[in-house]
Amino acid sequence: MTASKDQYEVTKTEQEWQAILTPEQFRVLRKHGTERAGTSPLDKEYGEGTYYCSGCGQALFTSDTKFNSGTGWPSFFAPIEGAIATTTDKSLFMTRVEVHCSRCGGHLGHVFGDGPKPTGQRYCMNGVSLNFVKKSD
Repeated sequence: MTASKDQYEVTKTEQEWQAILTPEQFRVLRKHGTERAGTSPLDKEYGEGTYYCSGCGQALFTSDTKFNSGTGWPSFFAPIEGAIATTTDKSLFMTRVEVHCSRCGGHLGHVFGDGPKPTGQRYCMNGVSLNFVKKSD
């Protein structure tokens, strides 16, 4: 994991982000919101493919790293190398590791140390932050 940076390859004004994202995507990606557990169809998506950032289209996770965490959010044990950045989140009276897209800085979710092998990590992502593209046959 790399620490989040102040400047990203993809930058837009708040109005530009609002123009290309749905209101829920904007709330989560740009305002660090969280979707309700169990609301994303991507939580139960187990087809082969790649998960991309809804904000900028960067590839973030592959389906071979996805697992059912039982939390109600799409979960992965490893991102694509270089695809994410992290910061410390001290909101909600706790300290967590917040996960961002390394290309646009969009808030994706959080990472926890209770995932499966081989990494032991659980990247708990907001489904609205992701676009899934199935592998073509």
